Amino acid sequence: MSLARNRQATRLSPEVNRILFVRNLPFKITSDEMFDIFGKYGAIRQIRVGNTSETQGTAYVVYEDIYDAKQACEHLQGFNVGGRYLVLLYYQPNKIQKKLDKDRKKQEIEELKQKFKANEEAQSEAKA
Repeated sequence: MSLARNRQATRLSPEVNRILFVRNLPFKITSDEMFDIFGKYGAIRQIRVGNTSETQGTAYVVYEDIYDAKQACEHLQGFNVGGRYLVLLYYQPNKIQKKLDKDRKKQEIEELKQKFKANEEAQSEAKA
C-alpha cells in the first residue's frame, strides 16, 4: 500500500508518458525478445518494432502504467542488446507533428517557387 501511495505522491516531469521510443536496436530483434527485455519493468500493452528500411532499429513500447515506463526508461537507457546500446526517449507527438508540418511547409514553398519561376519565364518570353 505504501508503494502505491508513494507513486501518487511522486511528481513526474511533463515529458514522461507511458509510450517509449526505442532507438539503436539490432535489426533482427523480434517482438518476443522485446517483451523479454521490457516486460521486466511492468505490464506492456503493445510493442511495435520498425520493419521498413526507414524504421529498422526502432520500436515503440507502450506500458499500461506510466511509472513502469519511467522505470524502464531509467534502467534500460544505454543497455547493451546484441552489441548495440539502447537509446530510450519518451514519445512526444508534438515534436513529431512539428517536424512533419515543417517538412510539409518546405515542400509547399518549393512548389510555389517552381510555379512562380515558370510563370516569370513565360512572362519574359512573352515580352521578347
